[in-house]
Amino acid sequence: MTGLSLAVGLLGLSGLAAVFLNGSPRLATGVAALGAVAACAAGLWPAVSVLTGGPPLAMKWVSAGAFGDFELGVDPLSAFFLVPLLGLGGVTAAYGREYLLAYQGRKWLGPPALFFNLLVASMVVVLTARTAVLFLIAWEVMSLSAYLLVSFDDELPEVRRAGWVFLICAHLGLACLTALFLLLDQHAHGLSFSAFLSAPPMGAGLSAGLFALAVVGFGVKAGFVPVHVWLPEAHAAAPSHVSALMSGVLIKLGLYGLLRTLTFLPRADWWGPTLIVVGLSGALFGITLALYQRDLKRVLAYSSIENVGLVTVGLGIAFWGASRNLPAVAALGALGALLHLWNHVLMKGLLFLAAGSGVHGAGTRDLERLGGLVKRMPHTAAALLVGSVAIAGLPPLNGFVSEWLLYRGLIGGGSAFGGAGGVLSLLSVGVVSGVGGLTALCFMRASGVALLGQARSDAAAQAHESSAWMTGPMWLLAALAGAAALFPGRLAAALAGTIGQLFGATVRASATAELSGLTRLGEVGFWLWVALGAAWVALAWLVRAPAPEVGTWDCGYAAPTSRMQYTARSFSQLFEDLLPSALRARAVLRAPRSYFPPAGSYATQCDDPLTRGLYLPFIASWADRFARLRWLQQGHLHMYLLYILVVVVLALAWVGWTGGVPP
Repeated sequence: MTGLSLAVGLLGLSGLAAVFLNGSPRLATGVAALGAVAACAAGLWPAVSVLTGGPPLAMKWVSAGAFGDFELGVDPLSAFFLVPLLGLGGVTAAYGREYLLAYQGRKWLGPPALFFNLLVASMVVVLTARTAVLFLIAWEVMSLSAYLLVSFDDELPEVRRAGWVFLICAHLGLACLTALFLLLDQHAHGLSFSAFLSAPPMGAGLSAGLFALAVVGFGVKAGFVPVHVWLPEAHAAAPSHVSALMSGVLIKLGLYGLLRTLTFLPRADWWGPTLIVVGLSGALFGITLALYQRDLKRVLAYSSIENVGLVTVGLGIAFWGASRNLPAVAALGALGALLHLWNHVLMKGLLFLAAGSGVHGAGTRDLERLGGLVKRMPHTAAALLVGSVAIAGLPPLNGFVSEWLLYRGLIGGGSAFGGAGGVLSLLSVGVVSGVGGLTALCFMRASGVALLGQARSDAAAQAHESSAWMTGPMWLLAALAGAAALFPGRLAAALAGTIGQLFGATVRASATAELSGLTRLGEVGFWLWVALGAAWVALAWLVRAPAPEVGTWDCGYAAPTSRMQYTARSFSQLFEDLLPSALRARAVLRAPRSYFPPAGSYATQCDDPLTRGLYLPFIASWADRFARLRWLQQGHLHMYLLYILVVVVLALAWVGWTGGVPP
């Protein structure tokens, strides 16, 4: 644990140093970024060691009080999540320093540097905590740090709204987690994870209730539908390097918490189908809404909901196969889910950093105001294209490998489960295929509208490429995405311990048997890269002579403008018209109504349909009810002291009536 303890200490100290050096923005952000990169490098070694078969790590802090000792530890499950956290944390810290410097002179940069380091440190503690109290403390620090980063541009009303939505959802999830751990404590008579693991068998009712609390409490952070509503708001509002870390790692900690909790519960046959349904609904809902968003970062946020759904589908296949004693099916689901989780860290980290570079260079993330960036920002455009191809699940990049395993797991389950289970599994193949097609369409739209054509605004026309401090991290993630596609067998070999911990030795053995096939898939990817490279060289040789300049066909207009091209809205309109009205973007039309009309307008609002149709009416209804209790809030200190006195007296009376507090 020495390396991880050093990592947490470096993160905290360098963050505090950034606050003290606040008067010098370059020095403050440089110290914080350097400390974060060094901390992540120090923590990676023990995490990789445990993940690749080394002994688990443990540390105990003696704590005075009723909650016992605070324990830390690293097992294969923790190490599996620590590796992407520390890897992406270091990359985004280096990128974020240059990104934040664009705000110097307008904002203090020491505090956001501190909050970023605190966010990474708290996530490390979440993954290594081995007692419920320490876990919940770190979970709350993580949520508060993320809230402060999401609210960085707090002068904007939409950012303040996003911060409040995030904070409310985070604490609703925390309430479920508190109830979850209290019930586990009541059953196990202890708050340590070791007590939960060694507790006597629990009844089916209690187990189902704990499973539901875990799905809701951790599902809020993971972005499960319908408790996902904070995610598109927060990811769009946060600085782009924070969005990359949140999408790449923070939402995955919801999956970590769920998996950790399931190790405490007796396995049930219905876990698998439940997780598959939850995952499919999230994948389909997320990519459907991503397809018509005009904010590039909201597109990526809804895509994260889709990808978490795909990971959840894989986990559902794995749990279902393990419960049916079908280790081959379970192994395919586990490999697909865990590899896709790692792949999504690389793909979505790359896409958010590319989007941030676009915001930095063009000053907007509105697709309707972008265009032509491939000429002005070639490095950013190339990174965005690589990320788009990868996340669409197309070969020869890494997204294809993990989605291929998910397809194989679902098809294998369809033939092995039989009955209704087989039908559900085969229907899931169709849903996942549809999601894949919509993902390709979504990112064809996003990259095509943003990069090609003419600039749709003066900001896009004057865009400039970002510095090497921002393009370097993007190219690093792009290279890792390509390497993950070439060496999937080696990556899968590192997952053996995690699969064995979650699903048992038999599933682990079946997963190991898949390594040779994955190695061959990597070899096919290598030769595909060679073929693409040869085609590129041949094309460059054929067009080596400069092409003559000719005028573009302008439909007879003497002076074409940037408005004479497809918009992001028109690109997705045909698909959107097929959706139920509740899932479509809202059109706001102000048509002229007189013989000499003023200017009319037409706009679309791409807000979340569940927020619009479910949560806002519910909150408004209860807000009206609670508003009737305002007479209790007098604004006088003496009245509040009286309220406290009345509550204390009633509590003492209750204790006396029930015979006192038990020892």
